[in-house]
Amino acid sequence: MNFQDIFKTYEAELREVEKELINIFKSDATLIPTIGAYIINSGGKRLRPLFLLISADLAGYREYKRVIMAAVIEALHTASLLHDDVVDEAELRRGQVSANRIWGNQVTVLLGDYLYAKALHVSVAQESLQIMEALSWATSQMAEGEILQLMKAGDPTITFNEYIKIITGKTAGLIRAACRIAGILAKLPEGKIEALTEFGQHIGIAFQMIDDILDYVADESELGKKLGKDLMEGKITLPLIELIKKTQEKEEIINTIKSDGFSEENLLKILNYLRQYNCIESSMEIVKNYVDKAKKALEIFPDSDARQRLFRIADYILLRSK
Repeated sequence: MNFQDIFKTYEAELREVEKELINIFKSDATLIPTIGAYIINSGGKRLRPLFLLISADLAGYREYKRVIMAAVIEALHTASLLHDDVVDEAELRRGQVSANRIWGNQVTVLLGDYLYAKALHVSVAQESLQIMEALSWATSQMAEGEILQLMKAGDPTITFNEYIKIITGKTAGLIRAACRIAGILAKLPEGKIEALTEFGQHIGIAFQMIDDILDYVADESELGKKLGKDLMEGKITLPLIELIKKTQEKEEIINTIKSDGFSEENLLKILNYLRQYNCIESSMEIVKNYVDKAKKALEIFPDSDARQRLFRIADYILLRSK
């Protein structure tokens, strides 16, 4: 079973998730559902809801609450994207004009705030402090991760641990919460809830690392953004951290990264150094280690279709770089 087959298996349920997401956007302030419809119709991978649904299958939980919580997870993700686009002054999101470009920064920020609050309000109805703890932790981590990234923008002294802290907040935290909540809904023993949590944490880190690697190696038409965009924005990610660790031209590379008005010529220089020192390959080894740790976390569960689906998604993350 490949990645697309897995999505097809959950296609009907993901449509139910979208219906619940529309409900979250409901408001007497008509601009909120208008923008909500625009965002929902733009598509998106719905990867985070998918993780929750498959994890719920692994945990043996089939009740409709899983759909509601999957929609909550997607609402929180959408809120973070709205805020990110304002911070990054983005022009496009998922191949179409971003909300901030159409409705302005003020409305976009307020809509993100509304989604955070409404998603947490919907979660309260589940009457679970464990679920609220998982969601509030993930939400605070997203904000902290973005602030840390801004603090470290253009800073070539960023450490690997600082980078992990940033991507745990930006990406892994919400995937971690999605998997953890599935275990909480199913009332699994603590050990199995922690196993799902660990899987989500490691796979979320791997997923963001691959995104960061693709910024230096992907075909621009497939990536959907300009090659080297992260570096142009001052984001020092895994391949560059590997380069700075390995290179004999450290001072030259650091000066290049810190130079004002980062040019196409500077980008080509960095890309050549990444190839020279095999930084993409060593970065991929780090990703593979996180994928392996994610799979190992699920060994506590007996083999099943659901476990195999999570394994296939883990494998797909590695294939995204090829």
